[in-house]
Amino acid sequence: MPFAFQSISHHHCLGLFLFSLTRSCESFLDPSLEELLNQLKALGGLAMLSEHLISNLLVLSSPDDLFNFFDKLRGVLAAPEGSSMEEEQTLLDPNSHLGIFIRCCILTFNMLPFEGVCHLLTNLVAYCNSNDSTYEMAEDDDFNGSEFHELLEDPEVYCEAAEFEEYGLENDAQAAENLTHIPSKFLSSFLEDNQASDDPRIKHGDGGSQSGGLIPLLNNNFRTDDNLGVLRSRWQIEGYLNMQADLLEKDAISFPLYSFSATLRQLQKLAPELHRARYLQYLNALYHNDYLSALDELHCYFDYSAGMEGLFSRSPSPSSEFEVGRFETALLCLGTLQCHFGHPKKALEALTEAVRIAQQNNDDSCLAYTLAAICKLLSEIGISNMTGIIGSPYSLGTTTGLGTPLSTQQQLLVLLKRSLERADHLKLTNLLAFNHLALAKFDLKHVKKPLLSFGPKASMKLRTCPTSVCRELRLSSHVLSEFGADGLLQLNDTGAFSTSWLKNLSAVGNPWLKKLQKPRSLSVNDYDTFQFYAQPNPMPGSVLQLAGASYLLRATSWEHYGSAPLVRMNALVYATCFADAASSSELSLAYVKLIQHLSVFKGYTEAFNALKLAEDKFSVSSTHIRLLKLQLLHERALHRGNLQEAQQVCDQFGVLASSVTGVHMELKTEASLRHARTLLAANQFSQAAAVASNLFCTCYKFNMQVENATVLLLLAEIHKKSGDAVLGLSYVLASLSFCKTFNLDLLEASATVTLAELWLSLGSSHAKKASSLIYQALPMILGHGGLELRARANIAVAKCLLADPSYLVSEDPDAVLDPLSQASEELQILEYHEMAAEAFYLMAIIFNSLGRLDERENSAASFKKHVIALENPQDEDNLPTHGV
Repeated sequence: MPFAFQSISHHHCLGLFLFSLTRSCESFLDPSLEELLNQLKALGGLAMLSEHLISNLLVLSSPDDLFNFFDKLRGVLAAPEGSSMEEEQTLLDPNSHLGIFIRCCILTFNMLPFEGVCHLLTNLVAYCNSNDSTYEMAEDDDFNGSEFHELLEDPEVYCEAAEFEEYGLENDAQAAENLTHIPSKFLSSFLEDNQASDDPRIKHGDGGSQSGGLIPLLNNNFRTDDNLGVLRSRWQIEGYLNMQADLLEKDAISFPLYSFSATLRQLQKLAPELHRARYLQYLNALYHNDYLSALDELHCYFDYSAGMEGLFSRSPSPSSEFEVGRFETALLCLGTLQCHFGHPKKALEALTEAVRIAQQNNDDSCLAYTLAAICKLLSEIGISNMTGIIGSPYSLGTTTGLGTPLSTQQQLLVLLKRSLERADHLKLTNLLAFNHLALAKFDLKHVKKPLLSFGPKASMKLRTCPTSVCRELRLSSHVLSEFGADGLLQLNDTGAFSTSWLKNLSAVGNPWLKKLQKPRSLSVNDYDTFQFYAQPNPMPGSVLQLAGASYLLRATSWEHYGSAPLVRMNALVYATCFADAASSSELSLAYVKLIQHLSVFKGYTEAFNALKLAEDKFSVSSTHIRLLKLQLLHERALHRGNLQEAQQVCDQFGVLASSVTGVHMELKTEASLRHARTLLAANQFSQAAAVASNLFCTCYKFNMQVENATVLLLLAEIHKKSGDAVLGLSYVLASLSFCKTFNLDLLEASATVTLAELWLSLGSSHAKKASSLIYQALPMILGHGGLELRARANIAVAKCLLADPSYLVSEDPDAVLDPLSQASEELQILEYHEMAAEAFYLMAIIFNSLGRLDERENSAASFKKHVIALENPQDEDNLPTHGV
């Protein structure tokens, strides 16, 4: 080095900069000279290095200078053992990352013909002259005109180049095995084509939210200078393509269809072996609704890349090894495809065949991923009977019970444990964390029964275990927290850390970029949110996605158990800390949970305002957002008494669900539930009971026991409103039994209120029993219940007191007026006219008995207002249209 370092850390900082510069995946073009000098300036104390860099560039004025430079560069690599070495000589390990990079540079230069060397020199001149006249290089007078053509015809030059090439091919062939070198002549046409076809808003962005996130990246790629420095390894180009795929999913509007497609086509010409570019062509067409082109590109991607790029390993393999993993990989993809398009039985057949072929070929990685795919299929798609699909019901081994047929859930549990063991044995960290999450989801909705049907029976409670769910979730996070141990980080490093490091370095060196770039940031993770421009966490995006999925599953589990504050907290953690690593679908699901929380606790006005923001952020076709909008519209229509609108929304629920049996079971269940509730609101009790009974049979057939608890409670509500309280008691007691089995605490509290209302409807003699039931459920309701459930409980408390013969209103009127007043306020926020009218009616009666006439008149006026609104819902001042 031309100067001494200030400290050890200063030396390490420069080393990290060089390391990151050669591993960055932000672009397949080198940074401009101005950007490079700004980055060096941001490191601090390296002004002399910048001057040294400029002076060395200015010296390069002829092809001979380039030959001398690369000849000198060879001396940087460590000399062989036994050879003499000068004192204070700078040496670099040839097998280190920087050493391999230098060897690749030397080899690439050695392979250039003399015309290429001259072209490289021309590009160096343009590189230095492109941004600032300060760095302009004066072209040598000897390097022009007729003398230039004489140099091209000089045979000695070709001899010298041949010597360099012989050296490079002998020593550095392996170092450049994965090198993807893009010739300069293609790069020139590539830049010219994109300058002609580029969208003007990309070249001259106005900082809008639509295209802001992509402008810095495209400006780096579409420079006017003709950079030859496209010297990138294969995995770096793949990393660049992966980053573009993530950006495309998050903000497809910022990618002009034809401009980005032209970029990818040119990249395919420059590096035909990079089939990932075809996958991006598919994504680009898909997100711009060009479905024919998307299907064509997907077929091309599969034809060119299936089984050829190592689906389960990044390490390159000889071509002879590809034949082993191709068939089972194709079967795995086929099963996943059929599962996605709603053919669960065919998907299981393909995946089962993939298991058999993978076992025959000892393809452990493919076997582990196939088992995980089967587990995901069984847990998400309803299959009432798997006999004949996964072989015999006795085929999972003698350890599961000698000759004992297993249910679908028991087979799923066995497969989950097998997949977990294989992932642990093969050190597949991501799959191991995924299996822990799958086990947590299984424990959430299924009761573990003993697999042995004979022998001594240990006493056990047939209930789900929240402790097991919590343990699996923590084990998943624990596995990810150990990421990086035993060389795992090195195997999964995609260059994301180096890319983020350089981005943050540019922001530090240019303070004005902080305000410009940060709002548009689409980085790999949100680590900077808490570290204020500190260097990012070197976690790959796939690992962060799994870590975020654990928080999303935590939110789901607490929603299942009934803790609204913890649902909100975990959804906020996910949306705040894992937004950049999350897929659009998962992030929209977190937003849906937060908006649902708003609708339950703050009312529909707040919820629809938040929904509008979510629609602006996500694509209009987002399934979660569309479903949430339908849910809010239906709930509001029922509360307002607009049954015609509620039925129209129910019909749209049915359209969203697939017609294939066993597919979209949760959506079909919700559609039937809402249809039955709409019929109940219209006082069509027999039809509502018929729909609910059919739904119960369907849920029982597909073992959807958690949903059965809700269906039974709905049947109890139907019989309560129809006046058949005795029959309703059996349904609500059955629902309570399901709630206790699956730890549905909030639903259990709601069922307890229904049970109290049924007892109360049997006569005033049961008032004390009903009152004790409500007071038993009040702590859960007041702590975690929403506006509607709290209002129901308060009205039930007032009814119990009024029905109790020992209670006198004149002695303690506040005991009934306080809960009724609280209920009326909450119901007005929800616009629940029917129940609000009931609350005001009771308040008017009480005020009348107390002789408080003014308050009676106010309550009566409020009662009349809600009754009129209930009878004429179309006359209300509706919120802005939120049609689907």
